[in-house]
Amino acid sequence: MIRVAAVGDIHMGKDSRGLFRPAFETLHDCADLLLLAGDLTRHGKPAEAQVVADEVTGLPVPVVAVLGNHDHHDERPEEVTAILRSAGVTVLEGEGAVFKVGGALVGVAGTKGFGGGFAGRCGSEFGEPEMKSFVRRTRSCADGLRGALEQLAQAGCAFRIALTHFSPVPDTLAGEPLEIYPFLGSYLLAEAMDEAGADLAVHGHAHQGTEHGLTSGGIRVRNVAQPVIRRAFAIYHLHEHPDEKGVKVAGGVEVAEA
Repeated sequence: MIRVAAVGDIHMGKDSRGLFRPAFETLHDCADLLLLAGDLTRHGKPAEAQVVADEVTGLPVPVVAVLGNHDHHDERPEEVTAILRSAGVTVLEGEGAVFKVGGALVGVAGTKGFGGGFAGRCGSEFGEPEMKSFVRRTRSCADGLRGALEQLAQAGCAFRIALTHFSPVPDTLAGEPLEIYPFLGSYLLAEAMDEAGADLAVHGHAHQGTEHGLTSGGIRVRNVAQPVIRRAFAIYHLHEHPDEKGVKVAGGVEVAEA
């Protein structure tokens, strides 16, 4: 069993120093890794990133993160990333990382993602250059995620997790105004996950959304925006299950909430 702790949209600033640290220090009792699903800062300022870094430095489990739109606002995402990495955080963008948990290899593929909407009501690479650029950005993120998930499979990971900020499905946006769905996620992310394969998808961004969702290919999706889960982190358990011959299937998992 793999125990995954996850939270997004913690929006930390100088006045929130120490807010999550007491809860994070309990992770050794309940989790094998911590996923941070973007919007870790309020405005993407390096000083805010340092607050986040201090919050997670020296934790007893690996910490994996993607950036969110807030982390890009000050147009210094490279500095934010460098500060987080200096604290030991694995920050992903179109990349994957492998961790050994017990006897199993756990892979996390990450991208911020971007908007565009969902099948039947989505943007397309047609018309003005600005619209083409918008959708191409999302497609680029999805392509990076797909490639990272495929590489994790080739590396022999028994469990693969897709970590994004933007949502891959509309299910977890329920509660948000329909008018802003195109700015909260894209079906291209789910398409990449379904094509490459994943056992769990984790995202943030939708503060008024819903925790549980599902891709059309059957991948369980969890919106871990802190205003949605209403706690320092949520815990999800990934369980291997045997096939019809009683052999444990790599990547065949059941997701249980803690």
